[in-house]
Amino acid sequence: MSEWKELADEQKKAWQLLEKAALAGVQEQRRARRWGIFFKLLTFTYLFVALALFSPLLQLDRAASAGKSHTALIEVRGMIAADELASADNVISSLRAAFKDEQTKAVILRINSPGGSPVQSGYIYDEIRRLRAEHEQIKVYAVITDLGASGAYYIASAADQIYADKASLVGSIGVTAAGFGFVEAMQRLGVERRVYTAGEHKAFLDPFQPQKEDERRFWGEVLATTHQQFIDSVKQGRGERLKSAEHPELFSGLVWSGEQALRLGLVDGLGSSSYVAREVVGEKRIVDFTTKQSPLDRFAKRLGTSVAEHLALWMGMGVPQLR
Repeated sequence: MSEWKELADEQKKAWQLLEKAALAGVQEQRRARRWGIFFKLLTFTYLFVALALFSPLLQLDRAASAGKSHTALIEVRGMIAADELASADNVISSLRAAFKDEQTKAVILRINSPGGSPVQSGYIYDEIRRLRAEHEQIKVYAVITDLGASGAYYIASAADQIYADKASLVGSIGVTAAGFGFVEAMQRLGVERRVYTAGEHKAFLDPFQPQKEDERRFWGEVLATTHQQFIDSVKQGRGERLKSAEHPELFSGLVWSGEQALRLGLVDGLGSSSYVAREVVGEKRIVDFTTKQSPLDRFAKRLGTSVAEHLALWMGMGVPQLR
């Protein structure tokens, strides 16, 4: 019996040693994880502080250059929407700063955009025309680089003149609102859609319900109205330069090369922003007045991207787009 007892005691001690070793390993992993988290937080804090200190320096170059005669440059890049860089708030703030500067000889809008919100585009269009009327001595030139389509062309048409490269894509004067229909897929899966609304047509854009002819016709009228507003603004901005009488397809949503756009009256010439500043304005010094996001803003925006917003657009619940 004593031998069995001694053997049991030895096994017990061995298990205790193993348990202590395992616990020590777990504790060591926890300590390593804590230190890892600490150093990561320390690194992020350092980056945030560095970016916060660096951000104000981004505006120094413009302030130093703006004391001399110059051509003001404003970028309109990417989707034109409320939360994007090419939002009405950002572009209008840039425009006002450029026109306010006493050394600004002309303003160039350098455009590379597929379009976007008709509301945002309309705000920018109206502000360009207001500033032009208020400062008649300062001309506004739109320069389309790779793409100036739909809402982007809407904005460009408010300028005194439009320039593009011979291979730029210009036009797309139309309105679109796209989505998906999942009715048959739900039926095959045996899924029942339940929607409770107050208002007969409140859920008329729901992609999980059958489309009704009267609602489809109504939505078409909404898009047609927005399209006509777009056409009227372009005609007001471009005037007799447009060859719409000979080419009614100008307002069909088609897009043309810069060379074709010149023949159609959609643009006034071919050239880059530096060409316009040097040869048209006569002031080759260019100062960038584009409102830019600070590194902190860009980082926060990436972290705060709304999944629900993109899901709603994918499901067909988006607003009309000029593109």
